[in-house]
Amino acid sequence: MSESYAFDAVIVGAGIAGLVSAVRLAEQGLRVGVLEKGEHEKYPCNSRMTGGAFHVAFRDVNDPENVLLDAMETRSRGFARPELVQAMAKDISVAVQWLKTKGVRFIKVGHEIHRQHTLAPPILLQGRTYWEGRGGDVLLRTLGGALKELGGTLLLGARAVRLSMKDGKCVGLEMEHKGARVPVQAGSVVLCDGGFQANHELMREFITAAPEKVKQRGAATGNGDGLQMARKAGAQLVGMDRFYGHLLAQDAMHNDDLWPFPIMDFVCTAGVVVDASARRFVDEGLGGVSMTNRIAGLADPLAATVVFDGAIWDGPGREFISPANPLLVTRGGTLHTAPDLAALAGQLGLPAAALAETVARYNAAVDAGETGRLDPPRTTATYRAHAIRTAPFHAIRLCAGITYTMGGIAIDGRSRVLNAVNQPIAGLYAAGCATGGLEGGEFIAYIGGLTKSSVTAFRAANEIAAGHAKN
Repeated sequence: MSESYAFDAVIVGAGIAGLVSAVRLAEQGLRVGVLEKGEHEKYPCNSRMTGGAFHVAFRDVNDPENVLLDAMETRSRGFARPELVQAMAKDISVAVQWLKTKGVRFIKVGHEIHRQHTLAPPILLQGRTYWEGRGGDVLLRTLGGALKELGGTLLLGARAVRLSMKDGKCVGLEMEHKGARVPVQAGSVVLCDGGFQANHELMREFITAAPEKVKQRGAATGNGDGLQMARKAGAQLVGMDRFYGHLLAQDAMHNDDLWPFPIMDFVCTAGVVVDASARRFVDEGLGGVSMTNRIAGLADPLAATVVFDGAIWDGPGREFISPANPLLVTRGGTLHTAPDLAALAGQLGLPAAALAETVARYNAAVDAGETGRLDPPRTTATYRAHAIRTAPFHAIRLCAGITYTMGGIAIDGRSRVLNAVNQPIAGLYAAGCATGGLEGGEFIAYIGGLTKSSVTAFRAANEIAAGHAKN
């Protein structure tokens, strides 16, 4: 007899979004199955490797709704769908409190507002198993245990490959399991398998012409399976051209000690980032996530370099909990150093005259307080601009480190998947980083992956359970 399954709801992906959806459904009495393509109990995913900070646009999750709304709207500048913004502001505190009732622990890390709810115990900042027994790893084990206690099913080595549609309604899916195609019947399907950052074909279509020159800064398991299945079923995709990530030293492409930390963001926001012609091409003042996206969008994403001086290296270079100075060098990265800009340009293979001109124009603008007149402009609202004139002079070759893609399947405020005319596709839901419409846009708004996943998953489960109760 061939293998088959039937559930009230089937969840694709066992990261935070998938397990929040599953546990919330199971505790409301539904028969739940979770499909996870990873084959062992420590299956890799970004949720397991996360830094662990729960925040909403860098505000604490317990801030008043109006504060969270303002923070998201300010950062998004009109890109985010209003009903998703409202859902986040309304439900994030509720979702975090619910996680606590399931045994998930949080602690305060430092004084920063956005670290007041960080998964406990906090991650280490070095080593390839920095996550093991900490943060997201503990969260997944905790939620997995809760699912088992509630009678839910977690299938490892199960990869969803096709949605089953009948009269415009999603009624289940097909999965690959134990070497066979297996049908799964379900009243509802929730797609929670993360972004598409590890899929070179999709990355090339939406993000970068050279995905092989972008460093995977996470588990590298997000292949966009759910997104592609939803796309074939008529789902709308939104915000596909942006991602969350950080600037890394280019040596991270072949040195695993240089990712996910240290990041080069704070050196870059203080110095100047130039291309192969030694010209600035980004607004350094917009921060690391913005610059990382711009670098990935270059014809050659490995053509960017940050140039700075000794004062920056000993100042902003020492900022952050895992600072570039001294970790870049102690972990085997390359810091180019020279007594003057001409010699530095020689080390880098950059045109010396062009680099000298770029730095001179930049310094003059900083001195005059007119960095907004540079081309491109250099904003200073968030990060101070520093003149570059204190020897020795330094440079670091850069690469874009991608953690997860911001765009994905369009959903409404109840996590229902929307078609091309903004109508829900019956029986089909999505949550977490498989979805789009909240983060990204022209200004590359970063709202928070863990919080987006928690709220959209919580809402998907509540919507499915409410519909199940009516039937």
